Amino acid sequence: MHAQETTFKELVQGEKQFQVPLYQRTYSWQQDELRQLWDDMLELVEEQLEGRTPATHFLGSVVLAPGRITAGGMQRWLVVDGQQRLTTLMLALTALRDRYRERGAERDADRIHDLVLVNRYRNGDDHYRLLPTQADREAFTACVENTPKAGGPGNVGSAYRFFLAVLTEGEENGGEAWMGAVETVLSSLLSIVEITAAEGDNVYRIFESINNTGVGLRQSDLLRNYLFMCLQTRGESVYRNHWLPMQDLLGPDRLELLVWLDLVVAGNSRAKQSEIYRDQKKRLEPLSTDEADLEAEIASLARRAERLMRILEPRREPDPELREVLERLSRWGGQTHYPLALQLLDRVDDGRATPQQAARALAYAESYMVRRLLAGLSTTGSNRVFMEMPKELEKDDDPADAVRRFLSRNRTGARVWPGDEALREAVRTRPFYKAGRSNQRFQVLRRLEESYDGSEPVDYAKASLTVEHVLPQSPAQQWYDLLAEDAEDGQSPDELHALLVHTLGNLTLSADNARLSNHPFRRKQEILDASALRMNQRIAAEERWGRTEILARADELADRAVRLWPGPAEGVVQAEDEWAGWRELRAALLAMPAGTWTTYGDMAALIGTHAVPVGQHLATKAGLHGAYRVLTADGRVSAGFRWPGGKESGDARSRLEAEGVPFDDAGRARRSHRLTTADLATLLGRDTADETVPSASQAEAEQQTTADRFEAQLRDNQTEETVQGVLGALRFWEQQGGQLAYGRADETSCFPMVRFGAASDTARALWPLGIYPVAGTVEVVFQYLKRRPPFDDEPLRRELMTRLNGIQGIDLAEAKLDLRPSFPLEVFSGHSEEICAVLEWFAHTAALAEARRMMDDGPDML
Repeated sequence: MHAQETTFKELVQGEKQFQVPLYQRTYSWQQDELRQLWDDMLELVEEQLEGRTPATHFLGSVVLAPGRITAGGMQRWLVVDGQQRLTTLMLALTALRDRYRERGAERDADRIHDLVLVNRYRNGDDHYRLLPTQADREAFTACVENTPKAGGPGNVGSAYRFFLAVLTEGEENGGEAWMGAVETVLSSLLSIVEITAAEGDNVYRIFESINNTGVGLRQSDLLRNYLFMCLQTRGESVYRNHWLPMQDLLGPDRLELLVWLDLVVAGNSRAKQSEIYRDQKKRLEPLSTDEADLEAEIASLARRAERLMRILEPRREPDPELREVLERLSRWGGQTHYPLALQLLDRVDDGRATPQQAARALAYAESYMVRRLLAGLSTTGSNRVFMEMPKELEKDDDPADAVRRFLSRNRTGARVWPGDEALREAVRTRPFYKAGRSNQRFQVLRRLEESYDGSEPVDYAKASLTVEHVLPQSPAQQWYDLLAEDAEDGQSPDELHALLVHTLGNLTLSADNARLSNHPFRRKQEILDASALRMNQRIAAEERWGRTEILARADELADRAVRLWPGPAEGVVQAEDEWAGWRELRAALLAMPAGTWTTYGDMAALIGTHAVPVGQHLATKAGLHGAYRVLTADGRVSAGFRWPGGKESGDARSRLEAEGVPFDDAGRARRSHRLTTADLATLLGRDTADETVPSASQAEAEQQTTADRFEAQLRDNQTEETVQGVLGALRFWEQQGGQLAYGRADETSCFPMVRFGAASDTARALWPLGIYPVAGTVEVVFQYLKRRPPFDDEPLRRELMTRLNGIQGIDLAEAKLDLRPSFPLEVFSGHSEEICAVLEWFAHTAALAEARRMMDDGPDML
């Protein structure tokens, strides 16, 4: 075998083809892997644009085996390992080519197409530089050829749409020069080790050997080995007195985190967790010949370990005011605030700041994150903002003033700190329930409740509180009658419900979600009035609960939010910035898979406005990708639809049909292909998991209570034939050894599950369906299956869809393979046995995969 370092451009140049053999799994990179690669690339792009000489980023290795040379001299290579990287880079360059074309840069587009993506003078399969496995081939070639089905469902289409979205967003801010820098990074600054097998090598054995699991050294392990190699005489005492206590205190994961934070706090705002060893070694090399200096560095790191534990476990912090804000940030989750918090604790312990100053500084950081969440601003880039902050603190005596000034500067995009008026408007209109993560939404409502200063404090650890919609998500007719009284001219109760239901003014905390359910307001009043929470008592005091009351409560909560979370410094003018909703609309259009459509109302509810301004924006804003996918509420192309900017011709219906959206004789798109507001939120990465993911484990008494509640809701809302069909299928599932889990929201959903390992091991729990007895729908949870073996393999998810679509009454759109498409619960009334057959196949497939996993793990377990 021969190995050499190369770049992507050098690897693919010339007439050649890279073919992924059949024993390779399908393309599997998802949002986390794509985002990590993109973040690494952006650093190189920034360095290039700033005129610095960017270092290459090591992407990994590609193992190739020579295949036959075709007639005409084209070399074919088998991709033994590294197909995920090759496919990802090809899709990124495909998206870049298409962005060039959209802005009229045809020569740039042709250069990428002819020199990277295809063998221009070859036909058939030989035309493509990369030939994925057959399961991925159609989706990949659709992107390369830019057919109407480009960017469809599945991981290949999702990766293409990801790159199209980030390139579009970046080009809006960076322009032509930025696009050129991205191309340079993709082609020439991503380092790849090309390993070439010799003829006669057993390529399958090579693949098997490469992919055997093993435990590699961590970055902190490499750093430790380097440091103690330098400590020839003091190594034993330094290890015993400093390193070992630090290692025991933190554990391996937290030690890795500390070593990275140590770099950031030292001023390296571009430090990557994947390159800790390289950067720390570079920083410490000048000290490597002086053992006393190295010992001082390790002792300093050990002191920071204790401070890191105060951030991770705030109960360790002795000062009550500082402890309180650290606790709030800990409950908020994530690591965004860690660099700032560690720098502040350094200053407190060194006597360069008071605990009160540190608490105020962290409160401003909290306000920055909360206000951005309430305003619906993206979290992308926030980590970089906080990584840059430690350098700022060294310049000011009062760290609180420095933090507020730093966050208040004239900024755009990732650095906007919404002011009071922007915050008030967002609280009235934004769908808060679809923002951020579920724990963050909970913490906002918790802090708002605490601001009422109730006489009896709530024990949040024991109260089992969850977020509750007062106006229900699935309202009964009485609610729609009430909304009809409040609707504006031309506005339906459905549209008003979509605009109000997820706003902060309609949300509260309750331990009685199941009792509240979708009952009329009079019944909810009784339950809320008995609550210990002051915010619930105030809701219960209202005579009715419609548009006026929800907006009035939103205004009250906005006043409290302004006081709890102070905004930018006075006198600082924020940059004029486009309304966040329009950026979100563009992102949603780019995220929609080919073969789907949505409505003006769904898009309006997503971004917190009305359908009319959405229609006006789509009609007047040039260059909006995918605007033709937004239709009227009944699925028709709007009579006033025009291609944005007039760059395209033809009618929108023909374009949608070419993508795979069927229309009926009346010109209405099939509803199975429609994306709801919830679907759009999922595609944008919004965390709505608390609505649909079943509990990992439930006590026996609770399990029985939720089971009874599910059956009661089923009988109250469905026909007897449907009830018997559903219960019969669930009994069959249990007879096959499956379990039933239940949701905890107001509508008690049911999930037929198979579990392997401990009950708490949620990663190895599988469920194909979620059954909703009040809404009368069954969701097929492809969104969750795509991250759970064996259904993370796309062909298995497609087979599940095909089997279900073979049942009369079920019509799941292929374009929703990454989402949670649904079918009517009433299908159970006549086709319960057919559904049972699909459930049996699902359980058998999962059990067979688990058996294989156990066999593979067997030698390691001996």
